Amino acid sequence: MKTFTKVLIEYFQKLNIKLPENVFIKNVQMDSNKVEKGSLFIAINNGNNYINQALEKGAEIVISDRESNDDVRVIKVPNSIIFLQEIAQSYRKELNLKIISITGSEGKTTTKDLVYGVLSKKYKCKKTIGNYNNQIGLPFTILQLEDDDEIGILEMGMSNLGEIDLLSKISQPNYAIITNIGDSHLEYLKNRDNVFIAKTEVLNYIDKDDVLVYGDDPYLRRLDTLKVGFDEKNNYLISNEKELYEGIKFQLNGKEYFVPLNGLHNAINASFAVALGMILKMSYFEIKEALKDVKITSMRFEKIEKDGILYINDAYNASPVSMEMALKAFSSLPLTKKKVVVLADALELGDREIEYHKNILMESLKYDFYKIFVYGERMKRSLEILNDSRIIYCAEKNLIKAELKEMKDIAVLLKGSRGMKLEEIIM
Repeated sequence: MKTFTKVLIEYFQKLNIKLPENVFIKNVQMDSNKVEKGSLFIAINNGNNYINQALEKGAEIVISDRESNDDVRVIKVPNSIIFLQEIAQSYRKELNLKIISITGSEGKTTTKDLVYGVLSKKYKCKKTIGNYNNQIGLPFTILQLEDDDEIGILEMGMSNLGEIDLLSKISQPNYAIITNIGDSHLEYLKNRDNVFIAKTEVLNYIDKDDVLVYGDDPYLRRLDTLKVGFDEKNNYLISNEKELYEGIKFQLNGKEYFVPLNGLHNAINASFAVALGMILKMSYFEIKEALKDVKITSMRFEKIEKDGILYINDAYNASPVSMEMALKAFSSLPLTKKKVVVLADALELGDREIEYHKNILMESLKYDFYKIFVYGERMKRSLEILNDSRIIYCAEKNLIKAELKEMKDIAVLLKGSRGMKLEEIIM
């Protein structure tokens, strides 16, 4: 990390702080367990308790915002998180690469994986690690970029106004994707109008002709940007979509593609990746072949067979929109098995959370599902209002697991917020 070492030295020179002689940083870590000889260790929050461990493992420099250590390698700063953000912003300015930022209420991680899967066919790329998409995770991801990387694909999450603005200021994106405007984080933002304002803060940092949005979204269609969707007014028109067991086939601007993911929403997510590939001068063949081989982060409509049951694990996270999408995708999945749904609470929905949960349950009743199990206090309260015998409430996941084991020839959709940990039903 020659460029990063240069940036780090210049950063501290401005503060009249001299680093040890011949310093050279090989990598940046926030986890002391991953520190090795030549690491820069940034001690954030409880990480300050592991400074000695990092030094023993060979850290070149340690950044801390607590009591300084006598070791010359330990540098005290007023705030480790602000240091992380500032050094990432400085480093990004020195990197000769393109940054693609991806935000939206649903589909960010899947779209990130799809964009990476397509673009890495031609370019040297790195993407956001897991869900490192916040004020700590995004700058840390930037610090994992290397001098010879050509594209960085960064997921940008938020829970309140101003957060996308900060992440955009740090990352200075060249291209952006906004997947949709939904009901996530209403506990803080209260309504979709504020979600729209928050998500579109990225537009202050990027030319409108380098932004892709879902053009059928009632909020995003207002924007003067490039649009992807099913309406003929979109720049990139999705058509002739067909659900298969292995994934979904669709056309974009008249050319056929296949992605090994189910659901109409994933045809949209894949279309963002295709459109960006086209913008970045990839051939139709390169894009088509790359899309067929993409690897997606786990718990996104992931098919798992265990003990004779086919599980569709879509339990990484949930919102009203994503739950409706999952129900629709599961219903349209071509299976001979009986379809069973397990729905858990969607979190951070604010004052109208019970209304949203009731709507989710009513949506589930539109389909010909064999059984619908619900788990969580919000689901329980919504069920009391709904009072429909076709839905079964279980207070514990083990009870759902036992019920499923008694059934024969079933496929089971798991959908709920991350905190509900529905994947434990499979274990």
